[in-house]
Amino acid sequence: MMYMIVIALALTLIYALMLASFAWPDLVAGALISVALMVIYRETLFVARPQAGYVLHILVYLPKLIAMLVGDIVKGTWQVTTFVIGLRKLDNPGVVKIPLGNHSRPGIGIVGLFITLSPGSFLIDIDWDQRVMLVHVIDASNPDTTRADAEKFYRLWEYGSHMPAPVDGSTQRDGAS
Repeated sequence: MMYMIVIALALTLIYALMLASFAWPDLVAGALISVALMVIYRETLFVARPQAGYVLHILVYLPKLIAMLVGDIVKGTWQVTTFVIGLRKLDNPGVVKIPLGNHSRPGIGIVGLFITLSPGSFLIDIDWDQRVMLVHVIDASNPDTTRADAEKFYRLWEYGSHMPAPVDGSTQRDGAS
């Protein structure tokens, strides 16, 4: 139940931020739209009941996640601006393959959304057979940086049963970079 309330509040907040209005009628409309979306996408959102620690994890790391998203959006906006006004030449646009590893489907979906929110990059496709996410970036000169940026979001988002088993033997997955 707490998980559903957190999702509804988050969707309502996103709606209010998109409108740039926190007036009561807008908040009520956002809440109704949020509930409707949760009903429509219930099989995707609520595949399994999350662990209590997962909701707490998201709430604790939400400020850091938002700060990272805002930082990426500012960085991406500046990068696109430098190309648009002619300060930099557009030499290396391209598609970067980001390995999915053994990340969870919800984690892959939300990281794809986070990548797309930042100007200068967007998710093209997820190839489930090859286990890669195809992302177009405006500057693909360093694809390892793009992969590392995606991994930092995974590290914040995934927790408990949503967290993949460590590949290198380490167990620290608390969002530390």
